[in-house]
Amino acid sequence: MRKIVLFLLGLALFCAGTNTAVAKDLKVGLVYIGHIGDAGWTYAHEMGRLAIAEMPGVTTSYVEAVAEGADSERVIQNMARKGYGLIFTTSFGYMDPTLKVAKRFPNVIFMHCSGFKTAKNVGNYFGRMYQARYLSGMVAGAMTTSNKIGYVAAFPIPEVIRGINAFTLGALAVNPKAQVNVVWTKTWYDPATEKEGGKSLLETGCDVITQHQDTPGVQEAAEEAGKYSIGYNSDMSRFAPKAHLTAPVWKWGPFYQTIVKAVQNGTWKTGAYWPGLESGIVDLAPFGPMVPKNVQDTVLAKKQEIAQGAFKVFAGPIKDQSGTVKILAGTVASDGELLGMDWFVQGVQGSTK
Repeated sequence: MRKIVLFLLGLALFCAGTNTAVAKDLKVGLVYIGHIGDAGWTYAHEMGRLAIAEMPGVTTSYVEAVAEGADSERVIQNMARKGYGLIFTTSFGYMDPTLKVAKRFPNVIFMHCSGFKTAKNVGNYFGRMYQARYLSGMVAGAMTTSNKIGYVAAFPIPEVIRGINAFTLGALAVNPKAQVNVVWTKTWYDPATEKEGGKSLLETGCDVITQHQDTPGVQEAAEEAGKYSIGYNSDMSRFAPKAHLTAPVWKWGPFYQTIVKAVQNGTWKTGAYWPGLESGIVDLAPFGPMVPKNVQDTVLAKKQEIAQGAFKVFAGPIKDQSGTVKILAGTVASDGELLGMDWFVQGVQGSTK
């Protein structure tokens, strides 16, 4: 309960301020990169929408499967024209289109997920998912017998690279012989391609595979091969009950509710918000029954350390693939360094290109 109270206090500070209009009745729109049934990224945001849909004075709507770029700008602008007072744009590639539309509609508030730019009426938000990635890496490192772990990844942007690095550091913490092999799909949502990426890693000898993708395709590949997997975005165990070890997951409901209340009350102001395990927005899915209790206990103890600030994932010394020290001993990577991370840690097999 204490960590929830602290989270809400912090979020209240983020939303505090003065806005020119008080919006008692509010239309909230969400723009999605995938389908609400993807069981992943878009599904997690849809759960957030459902959490605000029953709030007093709130009506919601969404548009799914919106491509990044010109298509997203058109959809965002259409929402603004139709009287939506708050619009959540939920993919990295929506960042610049969101800012363009925001300039034309200064009385509409926009919240962009996973980007780094803000404006007077545009805030951004994400979460320290790398913390949960580290924990899931610990599980993978403990469960592999081949010491080869696979990672099916979307695009080589800092968000994804940061997660791969955290996962690898977690795996190495419990298994110094582990290595993480990365394949890029260059897509956020493509079930067939994601599944093929998982299969390709399994064929090279990986016995645990994970993902930064939006569908359970990777989980299904592991299930069919009789190997282990770690999901992402939501608990994907129902798609791979014999394979699924755990998953870093999103729980957007409390955050969306607080942002909506701030807009309704006229207290919203721009800024960036990046909660971690302490908030409950970033979390770890339940362990599969195949994960030994001693492994579970070790991971949960580390989760508590991270949530309390006693352990920092990116504390030095940390070297890149070439052996160069990128984070010095006795230092912790700054948020700026994490948000711009474009290099792999030792233990990762693959390129950032």
